[in-house]
Amino acid sequence: MTILVGTASWTDKTLIDCGRFYPRGCNSAEARLRHYATRFAMVEVDSSYYAMPAPNVAQLWAERTPADFVFNVKAFRAFTGHQTSPTVLHKDLQQAMAATPVASKPMLYWRDFPPEIRDELWRRFIEALAPLRAAGKLGAVHFQFAPWMLRNREGLAHVGDCVQRMAGHTVSVEFRNATWFAGEHAEQTLAFERELGVAHTVVDAPQGFHNSVPALWEATTPRLALVRLHGRNHATWNIKGQTSASDRFNYDYPDAELAELATHIRRLAEKAQRVQVVFNNNHEDQGQRNAGSLMGMLGLGRPGAAEGGGRQDALPL
Repeated sequence: MTILVGTASWTDKTLIDCGRFYPRGCNSAEARLRHYATRFAMVEVDSSYYAMPAPNVAQLWAERTPADFVFNVKAFRAFTGHQTSPTVLHKDLQQAMAATPVASKPMLYWRDFPPEIRDELWRRFIEALAPLRAAGKLGAVHFQFAPWMLRNREGLAHVGDCVQRMAGHTVSVEFRNATWFAGEHAEQTLAFERELGVAHTVVDAPQGFHNSVPALWEATTPRLALVRLHGRNHATWNIKGQTSASDRFNYDYPDAELAELATHIRRLAEKAQRVQVVFNNNHEDQGQRNAGSLMGMLGLGRPGAAEGGGRQDALPL
């Protein structure tokens, strides 16, 4: 059993601007990723949600990290039912969409894309993952579905199609609508995930909202269990007019909450060969500090402990 701990992204503006995580002079994309990889064994790529990743960039990620480093990659936003600006598409696909009946729409949804463009988007996404996969560094491809995706016939079918499209990859899924886990639907959703062979995502987030789901500490595939920690900031969870995502996830986990999470994570590790823990509280260096504290509680070594030697943050338990 192995536990990997990391954060969602390593290039958030507030993280860089706070000046507490990256050492002085660590100013380039290469230097920042290399430094991050000395402190943690994994990271979640979030930029792939906002725009289609490029194979040459993924190749650089693979080259700049140790052999055992793991990248989880967040699925492109159109796949997960989110609104997508045509401007984030490749130029040729922008031109192709301009010739469709939805050309005037400022935002597109998955239903707006013709079948041939859908197929091409999937092809390019999988192509972009290939360098990480070839290097043995691709962890899970993470699908965080839109909060308006309900647990109904349409929602179930769309999730199934995404998993089928990603055949041969490790897929994790995260739901953000309460219907997926309300009442008897909780066991039904877990059974659905097991049937698909995908990793269930244990979500730690504010409760009581339509886009909140409970933290169900279950594994639906023996290969992987995923924990994503969004913080517990009720005041900002659904606030309107936020200037950045870091405002929403502005939360510093106290040690008492991290200790409680560590207990759950150890138990979860008995159900899967690998557990990944991703801190998504991305305001300044909160995620990195909290990840370091959790690693210490789990006996995985603290950030910086491996400087001058092999990393100690991905030890089997």
